[in-house]
Amino acid sequence: MKLKEALNELKKEEKKKFEQSVDLIVNLKGIDLKRDQVNIVVNIPHKIKEKKVCGFFSAKTKLVDSITEPEFAKYKDKKALKNLVRDYDYFISTPGLMAKVATAFGKVLGPVGKMPSPQLGIIGQENENAIKNELGKIEKAIKIRLKEPSIKVLAGRENMKDEEIVQNIESIYNAIINALPKKKENVRNVMIKLTMGKPIRVEI
Repeated sequence: MKLKEALNELKKEEKKKFEQSVDLIVNLKGIDLKRDQVNIVVNIPHKIKEKKVCGFFSAKTKLVDSITEPEFAKYKDKKALKNLVRDYDYFISTPGLMAKVATAFGKVLGPVGKMPSPQLGIIGQENENAIKNELGKIEKAIKIRLKEPSIKVLAGRENMKDEEIVQNIESIYNAIINALPKKKENVRNVMIKLTMGKPIRVEI
């Protein structure tokens, strides 16, 4: 089924009391999870939701919630650290602080893919313009890490325009294809679904 037709089918489903997400599922084949690493940041054309961001900085800023270097020590408390990771979607920092960020937060941020990186989250300078620029990137960014032979990604919300959802899905799909060792040969099938709905197979 073509993508637009599939979206129409999804939207015929019974409405829930909450706005459901539109998920893209790319099932893979011929992938060695140990050898074939996929760890990418995709920039989508249309924002899906608000993202909570926290910065590791030398000084506080009004632009984003921030933790200064002297405050790092209080996150030795496991509960405080766990809550921090749960409460924020993304973390940003400057290169000069990254070694200390890695020491204080790396064991928890790394495994969940929230560690600031050159791809997304590390800003060259700690100033207003640099922070605003990075927040703008994060707004339309999606991180994808291959952990199993199936990639499930939030691509939109049901109240978005169909054209916006389609463009997001195409951007994400193309980025995944480009990151796979054998490109489309590694794709078993592609599906989309609403949060509470059944998957529909699609052609992209």
